[in-house]
Amino acid sequence: MSAQAPACQLLERQKDNYAALWAIGPPVDSWLIDQSTGVVSGDFDALREWQAKGKQARTPFDLAAGEPFGKEIVLFWPKAHQLGIWWLKWLCEQLPEGTAIEIVGEHQGGIKRVPKMLDELGMPWDKRDNARRCSLFATRTVTLDSSSDSAWQTFETLGLILLSHPGVFGHGKVDEGTLLLLESLESSLPKKPLKVLDMGCGDGIISAWLAQRGHHVTAVDVSAFAVEACKRTLAANGLEGRVFSSDVFSALEGEQFDWIVSNPPFHKERDISYGPSQRLISAAPEHLNVGGRLILVANGFLPYPDHLQRAFQDFQTLADNRRFKVYGAIKSGR
Repeated sequence: MSAQAPACQLLERQKDNYAALWAIGPPVDSWLIDQSTGVVSGDFDALREWQAKGKQARTPFDLAAGEPFGKEIVLFWPKAHQLGIWWLKWLCEQLPEGTAIEIVGEHQGGIKRVPKMLDELGMPWDKRDNARRCSLFATRTVTLDSSSDSAWQTFETLGLILLSHPGVFGHGKVDEGTLLLLESLESSLPKKPLKVLDMGCGDGIISAWLAQRGHHVTAVDVSAFAVEACKRTLAANGLEGRVFSSDVFSALEGEQFDWIVSNPPFHKERDISYGPSQRLISAAPEHLNVGGRLILVANGFLPYPDHLQRAFQDFQTLADNRRFKVYGAIKSGR
């Protein structure tokens, strides 16, 4: 089987150099999974694909500092450059000094900026290969002056302390759509405690806002970075809630809620993808108690009304500021 992702196609030209490859933050590519020994990723989907083929799969938060996991390391450069810098710092902390690392990525994803970033970190580098509009660089771990933990940002809004990490939705700021969603909930949220699911929790602002008002919150996200951010946000505010990784409802089989609240993603890297949002809407009735509500916010141009109409037979527009719309739908007893 040949590689499909451009960065993996470039790596395929080097395959004779790999005997026990560990992929760091990679795309899901069958060739790479077969070629590799294991993966370290913040993406629940990627971890699941590696596990399905009997490969080792870890999040960076599963590994204790200095815990060994591999010697042939390839970092796939992410769209978020600050996340790429975090990965480099984390690898320098995790691996012995002088450990060889390769970095691969697409030109349109910013891989050409990597040499400058390596220079700034004091990491030596060489260019190994260039093809498929991708580049491959080689470097080695060094002892750094600053830690990977310096990537975490703390800020305050709505009376809450939020912790955010590069790569998490809305990193370091509050999304306008989320603010509109919370504003629309303020007047309609019952006083009695509800069992609420925060789908796609990001840095945890919705979960913390709901928990602060006495509701029983479950928060899920496909990103391990978001899960960790949400946990830290709840802890920073002295709040409680269940937080774990899930691809939409995959880890919630059989669970039902009074409310499902979401600012669902519609991007996958640089591409628009409605898949997760469509699955959220279509499966929401199965995970709501009778009379339960799905409330979500979305950019005004997204085609969610049709999906809501099909799943619930009726819905309401709760707020509209021309850029974002908040939709609500109720599970009937019929």
